[in-house]
Amino acid sequence: LCSTPCRTREIWNTPITMNFHALDVVGVRVEMPSNQPIVLLKEIGGEERYLPIWVGAVEATSIAFAQQGVQPPRPLTHDLLKEILSALDIGVETINLTELKDGIFYSTINFKGGVSVSARPSDAIALALRTGAPILGSEELLAAAGIEINDQADDEVEKFREFLDQINPEDFAG
Repeated sequence: LCSTPCRTREIWNTPITMNFHALDVVGVRVEMPSNQPIVLLKEIGGEERYLPIWVGAVEATSIAFAQQGVQPPRPLTHDLLKEILSALDIGVETINLTELKDGIFYSTINFKGGVSVSARPSDAIALALRTGAPILGSEELLAAAGIEINDQADDEVEKFREFLDQINPEDFAG
């Protein structure tokens, strides 16, 4: 299940090992009629589940910019964070999307040297796209929120990809 080292977390002093799966960012879209941005991730290999995560408009724009290679005239917050980490010679090892609790997604940014910090998944994903860090989803999260799409739904995924090709990051501006 876990092609990379599995992380351990402690709950009530009982170690729990979490298995992680590599994820790829398919893209960002706006869910209608709520007009809420969603980032869609896909499990690489394995069961190839999809993981939709609702994000804010600013984070959606930042993720879309990174995916499309757009360089804004002034750095966005995630670009600034990447530059700070680079200046301090701190590398991002992995991004772990860990759980869904009470409708809220959780993640950690794991730095080289063993330091980890909690982060919103949208911020972690935006940083991963800028640094090239792998994005990993826990089996627990994928079991709870992952969506298996059968072969008949491949057309829908293709339509989604076509939709992503036609939108611009500015479409997410408030």
